[in-house]
Amino acid sequence: MNTFSLPNKGDYPVFFETYISKLSQENYSDLIQKQLIELKAYFSSKSEGWENQGYDQGKWSPKEVLGHIIDTERIMLFRALCIARGEKQMLPGFDQDHYVVEGRFSPVSFSALIQDFEMQRQALLSFIPTLSEEVLDWVGSANGNAITPRALLWIIPGHLEHHLRIFKERY
Repeated sequence: MNTFSLPNKGDYPVFFETYISKLSQENYSDLIQKQLIELKAYFSSKSEGWENQGYDQGKWSPKEVLGHIIDTERIMLFRALCIARGEKQMLPGFDQDHYVVEGRFSPVSFSALIQDFEMQRQALLSFIPTLSEEVLDWVGSANGNAITPRALLWIIPGHLEHHLRIFKERY
């Protein structure tokens, strides 16, 4: 399955509308690959050292933002896996700021982070064929909220779109 429809409102907490609203219906696998190419091209267009500076005092550096994106994609994919495999337990939330601090992304080379992002995207794409259309709409609970695997999978590219816009506007 390379394509599946966007989630309906109500399949995810209202908070995630910020990400889902940035997307239009298209082939999911193509979108995931297209975003990978766009992110790599954007980062390669920047001068050396750019990746270590936030756009303002107290703002994450591009390395930290990329680390945050990778962590978030891993968490959303894990949640989708759990729910799609029938998990009935509530899945935990996470504090993004704490994850960035504990991620210690600053000493990691930018090329290593980009490679990590690329591998995460490949893990995502290898997961998709294991899903049936039916399980995409199973409802699970993450961070105390009802959510479906379909929504979690679409949040991933929507979250990246959100951060790509911030990169282009502020960095």
